[in-house]
Amino acid sequence: MALPEEEAPAGAPEWVVTYGDMMSLLLTFFVLLFSMSEIKEEESKALMESLRRQFGYDKSLASIIAGPNMPMNSALAKLASMGRSRRMDTMRGGDKVRAPVGESPRVWAIRPAEDATLGGAVFFPDDSTDLSQASIDTLQQIAEELVGKPQKIEIRGHTTKTPIPPDAPYKNHWDLAYGRCVQVKDELVKLGVEPQRIRLAVAGEYEPVHIGADPELQKKNSRVEVLLLNELVKDLQGTPAEKQERFSSHAD
Repeated sequence: MALPEEEAPAGAPEWVVTYGDMMSLLLTFFVLLFSMSEIKEEESKALMESLRRQFGYDKSLASIIAGPNMPMNSALAKLASMGRSRRMDTMRGGDKVRAPVGESPRVWAIRPAEDATLGGAVFFPDDSTDLSQASIDTLQQIAEELVGKPQKIEIRGHTTKTPIPPDAPYKNHWDLAYGRCVQVKDELVKLGVEPQRIRLAVAGEYEPVHIGADPELQKKNSRVEVLLLNELVKDLQGTPAEKQERFSSHAD
């Protein structure tokens, strides 16, 4: 005797519902793509602005789209000028990119070395080692950041390429740059910086910030940089054996 066949459940199979949802999402996606391909310029700017507000400039589509896609509000104008560069703590003006001059006037890192960017620069008139009142004020601000720290400090002297006059008290650019370093060193010591932490270095005219012909920019080459190094004073004193002994005693 044949068994009766089981009746199929009423309604559509379960997979049909899932398939229908998937097709609806795909249709919505293609409609969105089509609408964006026909978007007008004003609508495009509004969309980009919305993405910037939500995700920030460098995470929005505008950061990877060619063309002058500038933010519409002034708060993001600074970010737009940065292009694709990533910023660190943008709201506070931070920058991961090492540059000759940072956003803060105290940040001054010329050489791609392991120098900390804490420090600054003071400027001199051509053929002079005299510190102006503005330079003394700058050194006072720098000293407040340097006093009491264990690291070495480098004072590096620079000059322009302007020839030294025959009657000048300095025979060449090296001598002039060194004289400027000594003036800065004396002022920092007067402001409380420990002299054993200071190292003098001279670059003369060979590390200019600006190499163009603009005389106003050329004045920036006549300077002394003050840099906090990643070297500890105690690590530079004594022979290797003495340093090892000192390290072992501290470890014990």
